Amino acid sequence: MAKRGDATRKKIQDAAEELFAARGFYGVTVREITRLAGVDTALANYYFGSKKNLFDSVLLRRAEGLNEARLKALEDVEREAGDNPPDLERVIDAFTHPLLDRSERGGPEWKSYFALIAQVNNSPEWGGRMMTEYFDPLVRRFIAAIKRALPNTPDEEIYWAYHFLSGALVLTFAETGRIDNLSDGLCRSSDLESVHRRLPPFIAAGFRALKERDNEKP
Repeated sequence: MAKRGDATRKKIQDAAEELFAARGFYGVTVREITRLAGVDTALANYYFGSKKNLFDSVLLRRAEGLNEARLKALEDVEREAGDNPPDLERVIDAFTHPLLDRSERGGPEWKSYFALIAQVNNSPEWGGRMMTEYFDPLVRRFIAAIKRALPNTPDEEIYWAYHFLSGALVLTFAETGRIDNLSDGLCRSSDLESVHRRLPPFIAAGFRALKERDNEKP
């Protein structure tokens, strides 16, 4: 019985993830979600209580494993560094690679999840609360590692550089095709392997540039 319940919950969450990613929280009804899931609407109310609770559960179920993978990657980098500052590019890679890898290789479910994360991160209504709740503890851990990698860098510059990193990830996950058009097909927004090779050195250079800029102030 418990296994059947777990399977039903997953069906509802999978359908909700797909529809929320495509149309946003307000563009979807619970009835539409359960129709796609092939279950009675009453079951969504039974398992989740409200559409808001269902939305939260969709974000949380992948966030936990994703954050564990990113934290493990960071701990590996810090362990290898020992008492020395960790390598900045490797810290950034530990932060971004698990995301890009799952988006590229994890199938349509992960595509939907990251499209949903991009929506939430861009929303004044949802972004502050939900990103804070699900991701800020991990982000603060990475920011602490970046501070060790770039000693004597003002905190203000670190936080602005992280802000720009977050924006780059959101645009990447949206896969809008904008770069495809601008480059006449030379680059593709769906080519996340190319993003992975370029993003850590690009972002690391930005962190270092802000540090050097601050050091040059009279």
